[in-house]
Amino acid sequence: MIRPRLVREVQQRILWPCLARDDFWWMGFTNNWNPWVSSNWLACALLLENDTARRLTAVGKILRSVDKFIDVYGDDGGCDEGPGYWTRAGASLFDCLELLHWASGGKISVYGEPKIANIARFVYRAHIADRWFVNFADASARMEQSASLLYRFGQRIGDKRLMGFGAFFRDSGSSAAPHISDNGTRSLPAVFGYADLAAAIPCQPLPRDVWLGDIQVMVARTTEGSSAGLTVAAKGGHNDESHNHNDVGQFIVYADGEPLLIDIGVETYTRKTFSAQRYEIWTMRSVYHNLPSVNGCEQLTGRQFAARDVKYQADDAVSRLSLCLAPAYDPKAGVARWSREVVLDRTSGAVNVTDDWELSSVANDITWSLLTPCRVALQDGRIVLARRPLPNGQSGAGGIEYDATTVAASIEEIPVTDANLASVWGDRLYRILLAARRPVLAGRMVIRVTCELDATSQTCDHNQRRQHEG
Repeated sequence: MIRPRLVREVQQRILWPCLARDDFWWMGFTNNWNPWVSSNWLACALLLENDTARRLTAVGKILRSVDKFIDVYGDDGGCDEGPGYWTRAGASLFDCLELLHWASGGKISVYGEPKIANIARFVYRAHIADRWFVNFADASARMEQSASLLYRFGQRIGDKRLMGFGAFFRDSGSSAAPHISDNGTRSLPAVFGYADLAAAIPCQPLPRDVWLGDIQVMVARTTEGSSAGLTVAAKGGHNDESHNHNDVGQFIVYADGEPLLIDIGVETYTRKTFSAQRYEIWTMRSVYHNLPSVNGCEQLTGRQFAARDVKYQADDAVSRLSLCLAPAYDPKAGVARWSREVVLDRTSGAVNVTDDWELSSVANDITWSLLTPCRVALQDGRIVLARRPLPNGQSGAGGIEYDATTVAASIEEIPVTDANLASVWGDRLYRILLAARRPVLAGRMVIRVTCELDATSQTCDHNQRRQHEG
């Protein structure tokens, strides 16, 4: 009785309504819900729909929906939802492509398309070191990845770096490593393909420079293939991205692969997270990112609140992102121009963040926020960031230099009570506030971030990296 009942329920709850209706909100939606739901619908249609005509119609409808998801991606494969959602965005797209590949005996295959390959590579391009990832939007800074998914996707597109990245998570000791606890589309290939995964050489690709122009995200590190020194990530974009935070111009800095200046992430999801009150949640607000506020005004929500004049440039000496933040702010702030430049200077071993601005009227209050998990000590013109134990490791160590004649520094301790955030950052974070000492109409502010070099930082051997080049 069980099998006929399963078939009946799948037909009534999935196959028949999905085929008959076009008003399910996720159909043609441009975030992870589209390929995630579509991949499960596709599995049901291929396995349990015995009517050939209905099965073909369902598959055609699914492909049109998934095409819309692919269409919104730029050619560079950047995912505005971040690597935390890649497992249900790019990886669920992979589930769809694998089901089609298997069902057609390999005749339906788009793995040779550059955009598909770049969607796959996004997960290591947004990687910092170890389990730390660039976590703009609703994503955790620390996460595991499915070893099997990474390895198999790497196999399909012929990228040995992605295959090696899968092997790296194979050795993590986490239950997520072989990924045999997910649905059948993932768990069965993980089991039967584990011999290949077990033989792979682990590696963290750690590319020196990444620029994802369509979502306006940069990632740059001191040395290719190594977490030693500094890694910086910064973004432009707009404030209506998928799983958005109001964070145009946000940047993060890691020292020797450990967090120094951070993006906090997101608390445990509640009804409020996806309601009209979303931006009342502190982690969504620009004042809890590494950004300025002007006359108490912060960034606002909407597609029109966006970066302008975004430019990226990289060479052996520097990686530089420049952009204008003015359009992202509440008009009440009176920001006529606000240019930000985020530079990784490999020669001096520093990240320099420069804000240059003009206002329509004098501002009595301009305050920069910087978020850190480190222990903080204030000195004249310098902020010392000391290592602090975290639930799964430790913070980085380094310093911030600033002009103490123009801004005054203070520290605010933020208790962390949410279980999701506490699992990453522990029981507290620190918010460094740099406040302008006097009312200003225009000005320039520079902070210089340096790290405490650690010879034990993880590296990927040069010969091994050469072997893993795709």
